[in-house]
Order: sequence, then structure tokens, then C-alpha cells
Amino acid sequence: MAEVKRRRYTEEFMMEAARLGRESAHPVAQVARDMGIPDNMLYRWTAQNRQGEAHGTTRAAQRAEAEELARVKRELARVTQERDFSRRAAAFFARESR
Repeated sequence: MAEVKRRRYTEEFMMEAARLGRESAHPVAQVARDMGIPDNMLYRWTAQNRQGEAHGTTRAAQRAEAEELARVKRELARVTQERDFSRRAAAFFARESR
């Protein structure tokens, strides 16, 4: 089976494509075809740009915030697991010492 490689796009390309999608007189699907990208991708980039502008942030800032949130959630899960293990170990040794 052939491997499918994901195309990577620069932040500048995504922002420019979203701007063209919004400002063009042509439909977004036509702009996407002209640029050689799937139309659903251009719709998503446009929506993300619109959302970022509404919140006063850029796509890069949103992505960094999402990555930080994911990192914090992983760290919380690890610390919670360690805490639970310590509680179980303390309870086990408390039972054994009686």
C-alpha cells in the first residue's frame, strides 16, 4: 500500500489563502481549486482566521495556546497518577504495619 504524505503549508501561505478566500469575488471552493488545495481546508483556515481576529490573536498564538494546554493536561494526568499511587502505597504500608 502506498504511503500518503501530508503536505505542509507555511503560516504565511495559510493566512494569505484565507484572506483570498474571504476577499475574492469568486466562491471559496473556486479559490481553493485555483490554489491547488482542498476546499474544506480553505474553509477551515478562513474560519480559524475569522475566529482569531474576533479574539484578537493570530493562528500561531492559538496553536501555541492549544499546545500549552495539551502539555498542561498531560502533566496534570501524570501528577494525578503519581498522587494516586502514593496514596495506595501509603494505605498498603499502613495496613501492613498494624
